[in-house]
Amino acid sequence: MKKRAYKYRFYPTSAQEQLLARTFGCLRFVYNAVLRYRTDAFYERQETIGYIQANAQLTALKKDPELAYLSRVSSVPLQQCLRHQQTAFKNFFEGRARYPRFKSKRHRQSAEFTRSAFKYRDGQLYLAKSKEPLAVRWSRDLPCEPTTITVSKDSAGRYFVSCLCEFDPRTLPVTPRMTGIDLGLKDLFVTSDGYRVGNPRHTAKYATKLAKAQRRLSRKKLGSRNRAKARMKVARIHAKLSDCRMDNLHKLSRKIVNENQVICVESLNVKSMLRNRALAKSISDAGWGEFVRQLEYKADWAGRQVVAIGQWYPSSKRCSGCGFVMDSMPLNIRHWTCPKCSAKHDRDLNAAINIKAAGLAVLALGENVSGMESVSLSGSL
Repeated sequence: MKKRAYKYRFYPTSAQEQLLARTFGCLRFVYNAVLRYRTDAFYERQETIGYIQANAQLTALKKDPELAYLSRVSSVPLQQCLRHQQTAFKNFFEGRARYPRFKSKRHRQSAEFTRSAFKYRDGQLYLAKSKEPLAVRWSRDLPCEPTTITVSKDSAGRYFVSCLCEFDPRTLPVTPRMTGIDLGLKDLFVTSDGYRVGNPRHTAKYATKLAKAQRRLSRKKLGSRNRAKARMKVARIHAKLSDCRMDNLHKLSRKIVNENQVICVESLNVKSMLRNRALAKSISDAGWGEFVRQLEYKADWAGRQVVAIGQWYPSSKRCSGCGFVMDSMPLNIRHWTCPKCSAKHDRDLNAAINIKAAGLAVLALGENVSGMESVSLSGSL
């Protein structure tokens, strides 16, 4: 059994909207207050605060007469937000993330409810302290009763509920097909068998509309209702961009997983690549990291394999025929001829073939194919 989140959009009533607004506000206040408490304790008294002490601080906050409104919402999301804060600190101390930041009411709001704070009955969801079910648009059936739900509101004002359920993944039939994938900007990716997917460049499609909305927002008076409306229009454009990008990546990743038993990809340090100001926006718009992430979990569910090779492997500079490695390969060179065997190569297709060969070597022999020499971070774009 594996766990999977099923996300749906819902439309709250005015009473539910007020309840959720109170819940988000209380959750945000508790998270920020406890974060300030933990930070001050460390810098002033060199004291490390764990989850138990943080939970005791939540109890103390509830006992404050001026904070009586904290008891008007379910206590479960407040406790869950402290668990998430504890995880954030763990990731920070282990070097996986930066120091936890204070929550803002202008960004995405979310609240997590465990089984004691919601009911799933006859295909309907009921939240704690709400008598009416959520008006969820069920696009597909849940496999079982959810163990946890997360209610969220994005910057565009849309409400979503994510239901965490246990399910039995359906293993796909074994196929002899294997492929290597070279990620890029001219084409989103090229496979070793010559399949090319053009880069849709979603940001460029909405650039004019987004710029116009942002100019209008900049002229509005701070704190005015017109500014709030203009900010919502900008947020909706960004939400449209994100939805288009995710929809495209989900369709492509599903196609690749369905058709191939082994998928070889290159490990790219996207965070370092974003330091290149000339390409940062295009790299972010492509969504390489999200695409590889989707390939990994979908392949795991389907009984497929994703093999990642080292980021320094010279896939673009190596001849897929004889193995000769060029000294350099600038981005403007899209086709080249091997000086040793005279083979003519398309840059991206050659890289995909090399990635497939290296990935199969890793799979079969466990060899290290990170490359004997370094290559620039943009060398395989």
